[in-house]
Amino acid sequence: MKKIFYLLLLLSIPSFSQEIALVKYSGGGDWYANPTSLPNLIKYCNANINTRIKLKPATVEPSSPDLFSYPYVHMTGHGNVVFSDADTSNLKNYLLAGGFLHIDDNYGMDQYIKKEIKKIFPNNNLVEIPANHVIFQKPYSFPNGLPKIHEHDGKRPQAFGIFIKEKLVLLYTYECDLGDGWEDPEVNNDPKEIREKALKMGANIISYLFTN
Repeated sequence: MKKIFYLLLLLSIPSFSQEIALVKYSGGGDWYANPTSLPNLIKYCNANINTRIKLKPATVEPSSPDLFSYPYVHMTGHGNVVFSDADTSNLKNYLLAGGFLHIDDNYGMDQYIKKEIKKIFPNNNLVEIPANHVIFQKPYSFPNGLPKIHEHDGKRPQAFGIFIKEKLVLLYTYECDLGDGWEDPEVNNDPKEIREKALKMGANIISYLFTN
C-alpha cells in the first residue's frame, strides 16, 4: 500500500507522467459510459493546470492490486453497481492509503451506489460538501458549489463526500453529470460555456487531490 505514497511524491517532478483510471465495476451498470470524458479532462488539465497525466486513462477493477497505482480513479454509469467483499476491502484500503475515488452519477446510479459506498465505510456517512470547500475555490471559482451540467429530474446538483481525518477521499457528484460535460462536443451538443464549466470543475477535483 506504500506504492501510492511514492507515486504521489513523484508528482513534484515535472517530467513524471502520472496515470489515472476508470473503475470497471460489476453489477450490470455501464461502467464504460462517456468514453471520451476522461481523455478530454486529462488534456484540459495538462493544458491549464500544469499536470503531467498520461493521455489515455487506464481501466482497473476495484479488487485489483493495481488500484494503488492511481492517485485518482473515476466511476460513472446509469445502472446497478455491486461491490464484492474483495472490492470493498481493497477500495477501503486504497482510500485510507491516500487514494481518491470520484463517482459521477450519469443518471440512474444513485439508488445503487449509496448502498455500495456504505459497504466501504459503514461508520461514515456521506455528507454534502459546502460551497465554501476548497474544491470549489481553486484553481477555478464556483461560489455556488457544484455546477449543473445536464438536467434530469430538475433537482439541484449536489456534491457528497466521505472525509477521513478532514480530508476528502471519496467524492460523489449527483444531479450534475460532469462526465457528460467532459465528452466530445458532438456527443451531447452542449454549449461551449457548459463544457468549459464542467472541465473547470473537473480540473478543481484533480487539483485538489494533487495539492491536499
